[in-house]
Amino acid sequence: MSMVLNEEQRLLQDTIDDFLSSNAPIEQLRHLRDSHDEKGYSIDLWQQLTDLGIPSILMPEEFGGFGFGFKGLGAVMQQMGRNLTASPLFSTVVLGASTIELGGTESQQKALLPSISAGQLTLALAVDETHHHQPLNSATSLLDQDGQLIITGKKVFVLDGHSADKLVVVARSSGNTGDPEGLSLVLVDSDAAGVQIDRTKYMDGRNAANIIFNNVLVSHDQVIGDLGKARTILQKVLDRGVIAMSAEMLGGCQEVFDRTLQYLCDREQFGVKIGTFQALQHRAALMFCQIERSKSAVLSALASIDENSSDSSLQASLAKTLINDCYQHVSNEAIQMHGGMGITDELDIGLFLKRARVSMQILGDSDFHKNRYAELNGY
Repeated sequence: MSMVLNEEQRLLQDTIDDFLSSNAPIEQLRHLRDSHDEKGYSIDLWQQLTDLGIPSILMPEEFGGFGFGFKGLGAVMQQMGRNLTASPLFSTVVLGASTIELGGTESQQKALLPSISAGQLTLALAVDETHHHQPLNSATSLLDQDGQLIITGKKVFVLDGHSADKLVVVARSSGNTGDPEGLSLVLVDSDAAGVQIDRTKYMDGRNAANIIFNNVLVSHDQVIGDLGKARTILQKVLDRGVIAMSAEMLGGCQEVFDRTLQYLCDREQFGVKIGTFQALQHRAALMFCQIERSKSAVLSALASIDENSSDSSLQASLAKTLINDCYQHVSNEAIQMHGGMGITDELDIGLFLKRARVSMQILGDSDFHKNRYAELNGY
């Protein structure tokens, strides 16, 4: 399994690094947060990313994609993590487009994927119904009444759900809550009758939505895959999401460490650089070791998707567990090493800590993935 970027992927990483540094500085996130922007991300930036072909990274070539694979996507996500870039890339491409690609009919793929590649369509995956990620615990119902499908239920913390054009809804068409079988994936227009969307915000200023489905009528053509047999597709999509989010978190960890190391080299106390204090050197060394260990897990997980490995689920949970713990530790240490100024809003380090706390919960916290890793290994 190769964990090294090829020449095209390295070029992609360098390109997105230069672009985001110039066009999406961290100050842009503050502006979006403080201005209460309607979308929660810059439409102009999203169009520029589209012009660069970023939404097309994962798409098959027949639908306007480049086929760079997940290692290419991981390179982009890492740079977005370094810059705290807000965009619908994760919700629309990683989660939404992956669902269509893996489970959609040919007509659904032809109708939707090119529009996503062109930046003309945004999607949001509506899966969780409580504050804890438990994808099988869907109580939202999908009932067939006289040939018409009806969705009833609620979803919480739907990433970019307030601004998405369409929602990919996980609903139960048979069985009981918690059953592994009986789940379906349905494509719903966000402005459909009976859909109530309430915007909410995470502590890092990013956007989500709580959504109520009140007897929403959908057709059988809107079902992705076979009715009641979405478990396998959903799991593959969530694995992709977990791995991509882990890559973003890795980028955040690396940026926090680089900034903290520079601060240790610049800050003077008692007439000497604080980086000369052995206690801080040891703490910085531990941060570095944690990041490198997590990096290996994340790169391995990205490669497992590209190689269609049978242990992608294991790799996903391992990567998310390690990077969750790493980002928490590194961001905590960064705040402490910066001293009192570390907790001020004016300093970027605090924004990374908030992003760390939110990212740790997205698609499963450490406890969820530790349990899942054990179950997948037969424990």
